[in-house]
Amino acid sequence: MEFKDYYAILGVEPSAGEAEIKTAYRRLARKYHPDVSKEKGAEERFKAINEAYEALRDPDKRKAYDQLRAGGYRPGDQVRPPPGGFGYRQGGGRPDVDFEEIFAGGGAGGGFSDFFENLFGRGRGPVPGQQRPGAARTRETRTRLAVPLRAVHDGDSVRITINGRTLDVRVPKGVRPGQVIRLARQAQGGRDLMLEIEYAADPQFEVDGLNVIYVLPVAPWEAALGASVSVPTLGGAVELKIPLNSESGRKLRLRGRGLPDGQGSAGDQIVELEILAPPAHNEAQRKAYATMRDAFGNDWRRD
Repeated sequence: MEFKDYYAILGVEPSAGEAEIKTAYRRLARKYHPDVSKEKGAEERFKAINEAYEALRDPDKRKAYDQLRAGGYRPGDQVRPPPGGFGYRQGGGRPDVDFEEIFAGGGAGGGFSDFFENLFGRGRGPVPGQQRPGAARTRETRTRLAVPLRAVHDGDSVRITINGRTLDVRVPKGVRPGQVIRLARQAQGGRDLMLEIEYAADPQFEVDGLNVIYVLPVAPWEAALGASVSVPTLGGAVELKIPLNSESGRKLRLRGRGLPDGQGSAGDQIVELEILAPPAHNEAQRKAYATMRDAFGNDWRRD
């Protein structure tokens, strides 16, 4: 199988911090999201971006990946497990993290391609420390299922591939991280497959309990004069009124537009305003900025 350079996919250096990786992911995910992008190959690029972010945003997964990358692999190189598997460094001795434990199931349905499934054995055995004691240890295989937020919101199905088989998994509306879905006799050897829920990274929304947070770019004149703009939510776009003289960082609330609690209620969507100045591409736009400069002068910083 071919090695993938997740840092190159996100366009960041291996030394990039968590905030830089997150910023790069959000920028690229918005650009290549299949619902809005007209770029050729956008869907495949979007999947690759999500896969890279899922690996690099988690400190343990990133550490494991960095140890593999330090072995000299480059994009296109064929990756072959060393003697004893990836539980050992190429130079011998145990690593700081167990690759099979970390990547067993990390991102099913929302993230990892066959690259990690084949390389780290995703779904081929139970994740250590997550089985019930006793006889159940031999009857269950546990893995993580990263569920898109819209599937959580709608109660939709997600398609996963595990052990070479494709399964459609029904996601209960309002399912919470840590909850488990049991698929009877769907794991190897006739064992039950236990899917522990986690939320997949989303290019638009962040999660805070039942609330979701969305950062809305607004133009200076929209913030100053007020405006009505279309805002995406998990249930579809809605119109949001931006109040007069809004500042960057201001938070507006869309009630009931967050994640459902499974009992008929839902959290809210928090819209955080981010004022951005569009670039001036022509003479008319440059003159418009010059007019603003002359009208406001330098005293606006003290207002």
